[in-house]
Amino acid sequence: MALITTNNLTKSYGATDIFAGITVSIEKGSRLGIVGPNGVGKTTLLRILAGEDEASTGTVTRTRGVRSGYLSQEADFKMEGTLWDACHSVFEDLIRQQNELHRLEELMATDSDVIEQYGKMQEDFERRGGYTYETRIKQVLTGLGFDASDYALSLDHLSGGQRTRAFLARLLLSNPDVLLLDEPTNHLDIRAVEWLEGYLNQWEGAAVIVSHDRYFLDKVSNMVLEMLPGAYETYSGNYTAYLKQREERIARRQEIFESEKEKLLKEVDYIKKHIAGQNTLQAKGKLKRLSRLVQAVEQIGFEAALNQKWSETAEEVNVTTSYFSAEEAERRVRALRSPVRTLPHLHLRLGSQKRSGDLVIRTKDLQVGFPDKFLFKAPDIELRRQDCAALIGPNGAGKSTFLKTILGQLEPLGGEVILGSSLHIGYFAQAHEGLDPENTLLQEIDSLMPNWLPGQIRDYLGKYLFSGDDVYKKVGMLSGGERGRLALSKLALQDTNLLLLDEPTNHLDIPSQEVLESVLEDYTGTILLISHDRYLVDALATQIWEVNPNEGELISFKGTYSELRAEREQKEYEAFMAAQTSNEKRVISSEVRKAKSANTKEERRRVAQLQELENKIAELEATLANLSSQLESPMVKPDEVIKIGKEYNRVQAEMDEKLAEWEQMQG
Repeated sequence: MALITTNNLTKSYGATDIFAGITVSIEKGSRLGIVGPNGVGKTTLLRILAGEDEASTGTVTRTRGVRSGYLSQEADFKMEGTLWDACHSVFEDLIRQQNELHRLEELMATDSDVIEQYGKMQEDFERRGGYTYETRIKQVLTGLGFDASDYALSLDHLSGGQRTRAFLARLLLSNPDVLLLDEPTNHLDIRAVEWLEGYLNQWEGAAVIVSHDRYFLDKVSNMVLEMLPGAYETYSGNYTAYLKQREERIARRQEIFESEKEKLLKEVDYIKKHIAGQNTLQAKGKLKRLSRLVQAVEQIGFEAALNQKWSETAEEVNVTTSYFSAEEAERRVRALRSPVRTLPHLHLRLGSQKRSGDLVIRTKDLQVGFPDKFLFKAPDIELRRQDCAALIGPNGAGKSTFLKTILGQLEPLGGEVILGSSLHIGYFAQAHEGLDPENTLLQEIDSLMPNWLPGQIRDYLGKYLFSGDDVYKKVGMLSGGERGRLALSKLALQDTNLLLLDEPTNHLDIPSQEVLESVLEDYTGTILLISHDRYLVDALATQIWEVNPNEGELISFKGTYSELRAEREQKEYEAFMAAQTSNEKRVISSEVRKAKSANTKEERRRVAQLQELENKIAELEATLANLSSQLESPMVKPDEVIKIGKEYNRVQAEMDEKLAEWEQMQG
């Protein structure tokens, strides 16, 4: 069933269309990932679906009663109180119902009419999760990276990232029919993102997700909407399936284009041969039809004309009846552009002609931190030539500090870092400290390449998507993505054989991430990479270094990120099975004891006593169940409720005593 449907949705600002003609259906259980370069309107589309913005034309249809929850990139609470209050308020109806149940419990002793009402309300309360909602709050807050000590924090004192996580927690707890999430993995570390992936995969509602996190989209999406300037495409499956289908579509469209263009050129050859001969009337007819066809293609595009069928295009499109010369027709046919869209993208090159030694980095008894703060210790690790190590871990764990320690910008608290020979290091800092905010883009490149002419610098910056007057902007005025591209452009001018990269894909759109990934895959040097981009990490890393701040240590894993995750999931499964086995031990303990200790008179007496205790506990459990059903029965009289309640408490106390005795005898 479609929860939200858009039909021919268009958004324009003045004469400029941000996007046009989007028709898509969001079914229950669907996970629609929206991708595309920056500036094509992904966030605007999400705001329209959320009802926070209006489309210029087209419609959005929602099934009656559908509730949607919207997470913007800058989530903002319009409420006061603590983090716990914000999440607790989601369950106001349950809390009111809980208070009413307490009131009815007090009346039950004197008013028999409320017992039936109490029973029905209690059943509804339990069905809606009334006994578990506080546990759910704790699970969600823990999953999103909050500690119990954070629950009492005032919303006013939370950082921007914490507020976004708090808003996301509240949104998930509200359980809407459709989640509309704009960059939900921003401000989440890898563990929190993995938790969110698991949550969404088990959730029954629908979700529409705008994200630059390719690994996240790969794990949660089952549909992909690709937005392009002036066009859009839909694909089934996750992000990997989308990449494969996109490549297949591009190849198929290019093949059709080449084939159809060749047919048109053969038409031109026929016209040129026969325009002045015996078949002149037929050639002129072909030329007239071809002229109208080419004009139509120039108006609506090759693919649209082909979809309308060549024979009908001229009638469908308002074109002139005049026709070209055979030579002009040929020129225009040869000038037809392929319908395959090629977007501007980074032209990045990294590399060095100089070879480093085989040993690049080695640590010995290394301790990382500041004079007044220990962060973590590292095992003796090695990074060899052409390896790629990915350094991962939660925010604030000390990953950037580790890089600065490797660079010699910070002294280790203990141990040492040994760098190999013939190293030429390129460093990409997360905060782009190497950029001067007062410089223009021209000045930044000129500082590295003083012999280049302004025209050369402009051409070079054009490869990083800076055009026109962009080159005169001051660095301090650039967006995060623009600063990242400028920092990459400077890095590419250095002669490096060791790259230290601190969050290089931050603020980059997916097309730019794909270019960077391709360049790094071809890089012949060695890479040490800090990144939350698990897709990039999984594609490049040959070993994973994970910082565990709780234990104050770095863990080294030889293998890819997917292999690390698979190993971790296997250990979690084994731990779960071990816990299940432990829970079953009580059931079989009596038989095990008999087999082990039936040899002596004393042991036989102990076994008999244990068996008697277990029988008594089973009898008390049955009595409690019977008393509980009597209390819940609408037929019980008011004066009997108190009597049954007292008996229930007495039996419960006796069972607790017997259980304690059983546990003591087990020891």
